[in-house]
Amino acid sequence: MVENGIYEGMVRHARFKPKPHKLSYRVYSLFVDLEKIDALSKELKYFSRNRFNLLSFYDRDHGAGRPDNILSWVRGELAKADIVTVDKIYLLFYPRILGYAFNPIATYYCYDKGGNLVALLYAVRNTFGGRHAYLIKVGSVEKNSIHQQTDKLFHVSPFIDMDMRYYFTVRPPGEKLSLSIRVDDDAGTLLMANFSGKRSQISDASLKRLFLRYPFLTFKVIFAIHIEAIKLLFKGLHLKKGAPDPKIAVTIVEACPEEKRCTST
Repeated sequence: MVENGIYEGMVRHARFKPKPHKLSYRVYSLFVDLEKIDALSKELKYFSRNRFNLLSFYDRDHGAGRPDNILSWVRGELAKADIVTVDKIYLLFYPRILGYAFNPIATYYCYDKGGNLVALLYAVRNTFGGRHAYLIKVGSVEKNSIHQQTDKLFHVSPFIDMDMRYYFTVRPPGEKLSLSIRVDDDAGTLLMANFSGKRSQISDASLKRLFLRYPFLTFKVIFAIHIEAIKLLFKGLHLKKGAPDPKIAVTIVEACPEEKRCTST
């Protein structure tokens, strides 16, 4: 059964060209049923919704960036994609810590009543204030892994061209969780990014432990992005020209085998 939890583990990035570059650091993410965020806020001393706390969740940090109910926003986007079998929606995200959060990617796991993943929504943000999401239907599950892909339509890193393609490999949440993103150009793989974590229960004791262990986690995320950018500049990489944000907030993508190149809508 899928349940609320905390996934603590490692983020790893490996760039293969034009200059090799690697990074890794420990993080944790909350994995929460969007229908139960209010209940968690009432139950826990150190977690709140839309108000300051040690850890908190603000609706405006997600979705379209408005203070609207985030669950309603996701269900609205699912309806636009004609995905009507979703029962539960969980969000994997960095919480605000002492009032601050930055989520380079937050992932929505959409389940039907049978507990099957039917869609994943990858909500991406860049450091320039932009945001875009890719809603991808789930096809077959092979060896407990889901494979998805989409064209890159949103400018994220100033060191990566726009003419790229994302390949996602997702291991559904259980005692462990894994999300990998491969970034390819026409000549092959440019970059691999991965988060893998081990599950623990959400409680005041676990939140306090994680805060003491990673007191500045979300500050570290944005700080690390800029530090790695400086390292890439010193390695001789050049800034790439960006592109305007897509006119639509969410790109809808059909399930697509990895060996094919499928189009987005």
